[in-house]
Amino acid sequence: MRPGPSHKPGAVEEEVSPMTALRLTGDEQAMLDGEAGEAVAIAMRLVVGVARAGGARELLPVGSVHVDGCLYHGPAGLDLAERLVKSGGEVAVRTTLNVGSLDLLHPGLVRADTALADGARRLMDAYVALGCEPTWTCAPYQLSHRPAFGTHVAWAESNAIAFVNSVLGARTDRYGDFLDIAAALTGRVPAAGLHLDSERRPVLVLDCSTVRADLWEQHAAWAALGMLLGEKAGTRVAALTGLPGSLDDGVTEDRLKALGATAASAGGVALFHVVGVTPEEVTTDGLPTHAVTTADLLAARGRLSTAADGLIDAVSLGTPHFSVTEFAALAREVGEGPRFAVPVYVSTSRAVLAEATRLGLLAPLEAAGARIVTDTCTYLTPVLDPGVRTVMTSSGKWAWYAPNNLGIDTVLGSLAECVASACAGEVVRDDDAWS
Repeated sequence: MRPGPSHKPGAVEEEVSPMTALRLTGDEQAMLDGEAGEAVAIAMRLVVGVARAGGARELLPVGSVHVDGCLYHGPAGLDLAERLVKSGGEVAVRTTLNVGSLDLLHPGLVRADTALADGARRLMDAYVALGCEPTWTCAPYQLSHRPAFGTHVAWAESNAIAFVNSVLGARTDRYGDFLDIAAALTGRVPAAGLHLDSERRPVLVLDCSTVRADLWEQHAAWAALGMLLGEKAGTRVAALTGLPGSLDDGVTEDRLKALGATAASAGGVALFHVVGVTPEEVTTDGLPTHAVTTADLLAARGRLSTAADGLIDAVSLGTPHFSVTEFAALAREVGEGPRFAVPVYVSTSRAVLAEATRLGLLAPLEAAGARIVTDTCTYLTPVLDPGVRTVMTSSGKWAWYAPNNLGIDTVLGSLAECVASACAGEVVRDDDAWS
């Protein structure tokens, strides 16, 4: 990782665009002028262009970056990454990588043709050559990449954005392909969007106080709430009230992960506040309020399922990537029970996989026939068996994207229901808590 130029408040500033009044420090102007090399100049032009377009008045230094552009979508992304490498590019801040298009730990798991496999591998190699950490996960926050409260970062990948903003209380706007690596090379982002206090205040409230308390023990209820949040908020910031417990009891990180990932998929939510749980203090007085009922959540669960019951062909777990605590819960559910009657795919990061293995959590899953997937995701790349048509999942995000991405039907259920269904080969759900 190369040392980045310092952000000195007293540095000489030069006006770049009178139209937007964007001003750069001396260090930033030097990067733009190519004094830090061609790759940094390319990146800085992109950051400055976005800042101008958005009306930002200055740039902000960031403490870390999470890059989504390492997922192969075609030659354009590969061309840029390899040009940055050839131009001597090296990240200026800690930078982790989202999933790629291959599972490097399990060669052959992704059924990729030669062109896809070659392009995907070259792209992944290029980002590592730029100094990015080969984490290959959509959930970098699960182990070591956890920015401190109030820290400015540049994170891509929708669930990661929602989590780092909402649960950790760091600050990122929505950063997609190309702008993410540009922020990593320059250590700068536009001072705009969710980096600003004024953009982080809630504008509506979802009141969950009338939902029966035992329903929140159902993992699927948090995905269903995420569906409602996405539908009601869109891309706006919302506050949620009436949820039980705290981060240590009831409202766990895994549940908030499920909530945020589904809301980011169904509506583009990048920040939400759970009053009394998430770290930012907010005021909800006078805001328009939607009362969430048990019936609302049941209906939302239904909208995340394109099939209701009957036979299933597979189960998919871990979108976002499975955590260590989720592996522990899955191991308890599986126990010494029968082998799965259908394939069960568990997507996780290589770091979490290593920790789950160390803790002895993999043995019962492997005995039952679980298939572990790392470095990529089963709704993005061809991993599922070709004949799969109906899949049960505990992930609202997976249920949202898989029908269009893969042309299959989905059923949303809790982790326990997914295990029971995998053993039975058909949908098994207990709806008592939803009545």
